[in-house]
Amino acid sequence: MGAAIGQILGFAVAVAISPVPIIAVILMLFSKKATVNSISFLFGWVLGLLGAGLIVLALGLTASEGGPSTASGWIKIALGALFLALAVKQWKSRPKKGEEATTPAWMSAIDGFTAVKSFGIAVLLSAVNPKNLGLTIAAAASISAAGLSGGDEVIVLVVFVLIASVGVAVPVLMNLILGSKAEHTLTEMKEWLIDNNATVMSVLFVVIGAKLLGDGISIVA
Repeated sequence: MGAAIGQILGFAVAVAISPVPIIAVILMLFSKKATVNSISFLFGWVLGLLGAGLIVLALGLTASEGGPSTASGWIKIALGALFLALAVKQWKSRPKKGEEATTPAWMSAIDGFTAVKSFGIAVLLSAVNPKNLGLTIAAAASISAAGLSGGDEVIVLVVFVLIASVGVAVPVLMNLILGSKAEHTLTEMKEWLIDNNATVMSVLFVVIGAKLLGDGISIVA
């Protein structure tokens, strides 16, 4: 099980530092229904990742002899190529010198979100967003190919989800524990993430894409 956890750590960290969901939950913490909406968002995020991971595990990507199947290798190659393409796209989308970084249009409506809408947005960002879905599929494929029992697979997936949820959970916990004292730190965090979103994600995509390609090639070769 330890080896499987080691395989999914990189994917989990990559999901955890995704700027968009962190920015979204921080904006919720400055809204009228800060506590309810942010907690609902956190639950939606966790359940979205867990659901996507369980679906991939249910498909089963382990070869008959217990090692990773050829299918899991091709999945990793495809995902690696996808992430390298996303890296190029993100790099090209960086704000030019003197330009102000922008956020998705839907974020301007966060102040009016209900708990249900906050939950739904979180599920979309965690389980439907191509980048996070791709990372979750890659993590679940690695878990499935590790030859673990069904119970151990679920435990490793839960570890992945917990680590992948740190980025969203930290602002929520800071608000619950520190209240208004956390506002300055959260504001600085939000502004830095907005300004550096494209650069952070492009570098991250290159690293993850290269790893997935290497893993996939080693399986199918």
